[in-house]
Amino acid sequence: MGFLELFLIAVSLSMDAFAVSVCKGLSTGRPRLGQCLTCGVYFGGFQALMPFLGWLLGIRFQELITSVDHWIAFVLLGLIGFNMVRESLGPEEGGMDTSFGPRAMFPLAVATSIDALAVGVTFAFLNVPIYAAIGLIGATTLLLSALGVKAGAMFGNKLGTKAELVGGLVLMGMGLKILLEHTVLS
Repeated sequence: MGFLELFLIAVSLSMDAFAVSVCKGLSTGRPRLGQCLTCGVYFGGFQALMPFLGWLLGIRFQELITSVDHWIAFVLLGLIGFNMVRESLGPEEGGMDTSFGPRAMFPLAVATSIDALAVGVTFAFLNVPIYAAIGLIGATTLLLSALGVKAGAMFGNKLGTKAELVGGLVLMGMGLKILLEHTVLS
């Protein structure tokens, strides 16, 4: 998997966090730099941690499922992407807590990074350089989340759902690409 593919995955995974950050920006009005960085650090940190944990799980069971690893990657990325698309097209959720404290940010960071855990499992099967991947995912999410808070305050809530839709479509496309590379194109 090349840098461009890893970057696309990093951007796609960060779309949930970006969408939540936009909502945080909407609820805050005029966010301070510290609030933007708080979102970025929480979301970026968890988006880096979860694929690493998934990778650890994946390498533990790699020997058992290498013959079907491309199908697992296809299904996991497809389901995650489909869920992101479905959420982006669904009804808006209720109001956002305006706090940037740990009690508000921790559950949001965990919730927006669960999909990254599954992606980490696929990284083990695809022999992705994990430290480069988690660094790129974490840094991308940190930057986009910090910018998302600012964007939410400036542009409104339309940006969040469109970003999540694009992210979901990219993840589904990556899953299809992996499947095709291992079945039709091999």
